[in-house]
Amino acid sequence: MDKMISYAYLLGNILLLVTGQILFKIGLQKNGGLSGIGQWTKLVFSPTILGGLALYGIATLLWFAVLNRLPLTVAYPMQSLAYVFAMVAAYFLFGEAITATKIAGVAVILVGVYLLAK
Repeated sequence: MDKMISYAYLLGNILLLVTGQILFKIGLQKNGGLSGIGQWTKLVFSPTILGGLALYGIATLLWFAVLNRLPLTVAYPMQSLAYVFAMVAAYFLFGEAITATKIAGVAVILVGVYLLAK
């Protein structure tokens, strides 16, 4: 049961990181990207960007709990699942393409995560 909780914390950390990245992307799109100095000022006060930063802060606190429970050699590589979740989210939310090469990369990540968890 304790191991399940550890992996639940890790999954929570991963989901918070991916959601934070999604908010960063949305915030950049809403505020016109980083085309000039004035854009940086807009980003500092963007609720979407601030939301992403807040999620990163919470994810960091959760990461401390993960590191307290799991070996770094297991926990850190398993965070690569964030790439998988981010790719799927980017497809649905931003219409980004999923190519055969990306699918192959995700397959490698999933095999690696499986081997680590085993």
